[in-house]
Amino acid sequence: MNYSQTLEFLFTSMPSFQRVGGDAYKPGLERIAAFCQHIGNPQRNYYTIHVAGTNGKGSVSHMLASILQQAGYRTGLFTSPHLVDFRERIRVDGEMIPKQKVVNFVDKHQQKMQELDLSFFEMTAAMAFDYFDQSDVEVAIIETGLGGRLDATNIITPILSVITNIGMEHTEFLGDTIEKIAAEKAGIIKKSVPVVIGEASDSYNALFEGRAAELNSKLIYAEQEFLLNAVEHFDNSNQHFSLERTRDNRNYELDIDLLGDYQCRNIVTVCAAADYLAEQTPLTISRRAFREGLATAAANTGLMGRWQVLSHEPYMVCDTGHNADGLRYVAAQLEALECDKLYCVIGFAREKNLDAIMPLLPRKAHYIFTRAAIERARAIEDIVAIADKLGLEYESAASVAEAVARAKSLATNTDAIFIGGSNFVVAEI
Repeated sequence: MNYSQTLEFLFTSMPSFQRVGGDAYKPGLERIAAFCQHIGNPQRNYYTIHVAGTNGKGSVSHMLASILQQAGYRTGLFTSPHLVDFRERIRVDGEMIPKQKVVNFVDKHQQKMQELDLSFFEMTAAMAFDYFDQSDVEVAIIETGLGGRLDATNIITPILSVITNIGMEHTEFLGDTIEKIAAEKAGIIKKSVPVVIGEASDSYNALFEGRAAELNSKLIYAEQEFLLNAVEHFDNSNQHFSLERTRDNRNYELDIDLLGDYQCRNIVTVCAAADYLAEQTPLTISRRAFREGLATAAANTGLMGRWQVLSHEPYMVCDTGHNADGLRYVAAQLEALECDKLYCVIGFAREKNLDAIMPLLPRKAHYIFTRAAIERARAIEDIVAIADKLGLEYESAASVAEAVARAKSLATNTDAIFIGGSNFVVAEI
């Protein structure tokens, strides 16, 4: 098979959650464990850091990977979903896995993958583990796909676990309360492996503390380790944070090449995680590597879609925030934009709770609702029905390309255009 045929096999023989949603979800570790044993358990041959959470885990994973790259380590990064190219999921020192490596892996293991009835995500995780081993990776950042306890990535034994935060998402799989979802995320905590909690909450702190105590794992609340004192936006390419390490009142002046107000949460989590890695593990991270890794996080790792500015006249930005907690930050930042008129190109995935999400959208905007060209996309009719109830000013467009073209035709140089609501909408542009 060539590369395109290989991808076709993966996406059709092993449906992905990204394409079809819940029908592709296969919880449990038995299949991935059996397959990884078959290929020699490559995930045991390098240090790993495991990252879970409802929001921010992608940004946190990319920032940690960039810091480790800057510290001189050959660094693997496994994330999902991808936006444009499947290979975005698997990177070594920021470079995507070569197409031929994807083809070779599937050619070699296709029969076993089918025999074990692996899910698309299980196959992808195993491919990452194997490629990192082949590439002599020294440390890999592994982002969970969905949940934690039964996620395919949970066969690793990391040197550090990170849980960014807990919000209401994927309730049909993880539970219908914050506590139930937190319990699933807490499943990544391993015996005697420390865990960083990015955002504390009275609704789940006790649960994490109980799980950590049971496993004799040190629990670190990021917000107790680092205080965020100030945030400055220099331009449309980076922002500056002033933080203080509480144990010695040491100040950190940090730039990151990632925008989005929600990064003020993620930077505290990253600081706590990197500080632990530098102080308590065999990894050596200098202050310079820490600072420069953050300043070049997106550039080093290829991160896209996080408040990414696409043009300046008019100001056009996209963001992949797609649940209530994530969109709350995005909506607040949209409200604060200095522009004459705001145009929003919006589409959603079909399983999203629009009754919870759409009331968060700015009222003073003109919406162009659309549908991404993917099976999981929500019908435009569903979206406009709620828009009518909310009294939003809107029109609709049959495709993302048409919606963006329409927004550009309406906007002047002093207006702003936002594109988002779904990873799929951002992927298309």
